[in-house]
Amino acid sequence: MAVVDAFPARKRRPLLVVDSPKLSSSDAKLTRSLFLASHEISSMLPLPFFLRRNSLSLIRKVQILSSVFDELLRSQSSSNYSQSALLCFEEMLLVMHRIKSLIDDCSRASRLWLLLQIDVVSFSFHELVADLSTVLDILPVHDLLFSDDAQDLISLLRKQCSHSMMIQFVDPRDDALRRKVTDTIDAIKHHQISPHHSTLTAIFNDLGFTDSASLTDEIQRLEDEIHDHIDDRSKSSAASLIGLVRYSKCVLFGPSSTQPSPPDFRRHKSLSDANIPADFRCPITLELMRHPVVISTGQTYDRESIDLWIQSGHSTCPKTGQVLKHTSLIPNRALKNLIVLWCRDQKIPFELSGDAGAPCNEAAAEFTKMMVEFLIEKLSAADKNGVVFELRALAKSDTVARACIAEAGAIPKLVRYLGTECPSLQINAVTTILNLSILEQNKTRIMETDGALNGVIEVLRSGATWEAKANAAATLFSLAGVSAYRRRLGRKARVVSGLVDLAKRGPTSSKRDALVAILNLVAERENVGRFVEAGVVEAAGDAFRELPEEAVSVVEAVVRRGGLMAVSAAFSLIRLLGEVMREGAETTRESAAATLVTMCRKGGSELVAEMAAIPGIERVIWEMIGAGTARGGRKAASLMRYLRRWAAGDTHHETTTPETHSIVVPTPSRIFTPVL
Repeated sequence: MAVVDAFPARKRRPLLVVDSPKLSSSDAKLTRSLFLASHEISSMLPLPFFLRRNSLSLIRKVQILSSVFDELLRSQSSSNYSQSALLCFEEMLLVMHRIKSLIDDCSRASRLWLLLQIDVVSFSFHELVADLSTVLDILPVHDLLFSDDAQDLISLLRKQCSHSMMIQFVDPRDDALRRKVTDTIDAIKHHQISPHHSTLTAIFNDLGFTDSASLTDEIQRLEDEIHDHIDDRSKSSAASLIGLVRYSKCVLFGPSSTQPSPPDFRRHKSLSDANIPADFRCPITLELMRHPVVISTGQTYDRESIDLWIQSGHSTCPKTGQVLKHTSLIPNRALKNLIVLWCRDQKIPFELSGDAGAPCNEAAAEFTKMMVEFLIEKLSAADKNGVVFELRALAKSDTVARACIAEAGAIPKLVRYLGTECPSLQINAVTTILNLSILEQNKTRIMETDGALNGVIEVLRSGATWEAKANAAATLFSLAGVSAYRRRLGRKARVVSGLVDLAKRGPTSSKRDALVAILNLVAERENVGRFVEAGVVEAAGDAFRELPEEAVSVVEAVVRRGGLMAVSAAFSLIRLLGEVMREGAETTRESAAATLVTMCRKGGSELVAEMAAIPGIERVIWEMIGAGTARGGRKAASLMRYLRRWAAGDTHHETTTPETHSIVVPTPSRIFTPVL
């Protein structure tokens, strides 16, 4: 039993534990359930590459039982069982369901992971044979009026079970294959010895992997194991196996083709296509949170976003405006677990803009280094596209891979392909740089590499596809995570015009990437004016119905930090903002109300008059006051005060900001004239 207890702990249902079936109280139905269960197991195929003897032996035993149950079902004796017979049959049905679940789980599991657990899994097969033998030993055969043939079959089955229990239950060939795998990993871990091509060929042939696609599937299964296990030792073992498979996939089958879609991503949906729940989005970036943390006001933000907010000198909560009592960030583990589960249900890799979360170890790191060296050397070969795609997939995987790729000098080589005329190569190159930029130290490498930033900007402005442009925008968003780089990027006219143009003309997913990048860049006050001059408010206004959360957030940020020029540019959006307050999602309504409050404070009574002309606006405001969020209610209350003072003819607002009274009244054909 100690062996079973040693089986790695999982977050999901364990491999060896099954749910109890619902037992029937009817004798006839119980007999039929036994027959159907035994028939289903009898039709199963044994495991093909290892554990074959274990699974085949158990299936054959159940096939014998299936014949017995078939006879019992056809006879009339199944209508009146003794109490002891009923108890035996109920226990036997439980054993049948455990057998089926074990074989099913083994069929679906990662083969390499299963191979490393061969002792435990083999013992589980052995234990099921023992349980079956126990039930057969106490089965009242004579009470059931079996035929002589059926009694002979049961007697034969008892002998087979007794014999199986005395046999070594780990197949020597399976054990030898397991040793090959562990020896290969140990050689890498302790001696940095690259495995020979013939060794890898022998291992993966024995495991039944005959092409690149099958190894890609195995990587996905191993990644699932990492997510499913809760102890670091199991995660570390799975990480080593992933390193072995990735390296072997490149060495044995060469770089992957990217047509028609990358195999490494074929199971996953695009994050931009998913309907992300509002509670899973960071209130600052509106992106899916990877590391949600709670601040002193009780609000939750993504760690990176709130860190940047605090480092920029802010001492208030972005959502509520309350002064922070302290700047400690407390991980919101419950929310992160919910986000991970949602991502898995949606087939979205949680590591898209973060790490997979697998603990690294020496073997995994060495495999990654060897794979990077192999790929960098292959960049001079003909199939550059395949090699760059492999670097893209590897850079997506984890922190160690990102560090290894950058340290190997890949960034200058990737820059060469940003201006290529091959669309897929350009996409792979810019996406690889995007994935590398997730690592903080790589942001500096990219910014300091000759031609890297200019190359990404050119892809943004004139990339061959919308996907390439969108990934260039996402790269700029990532680089802008560093405050100094945010200012540097905002000073480049090509960045500003390129992002605004993408937000105006791109498809929905590309517009979203552009708006999120803009939202990050306008966090620097000095960048806002350039974006306003480039038409960002107009671009965001056009996207109100298509991407309301992102578009309204951009307008809010621009109006809050941009002064009178921004308020002037946003004048034409007042009615749209009112519509968002009426029909939008909760966070979008908050943002729209906050934008209108800022505009009324800075723009004077004419802006309040324009808002007052929106049909039903007072009812919308009252609804937000009564049923909205705390922040939304406060903003709505401020709007109501502005409306009442305007209706009473009071043009003096709460603020004493000089620019409030220095604005020229706008009309549809005239814009604001700010005081500079």
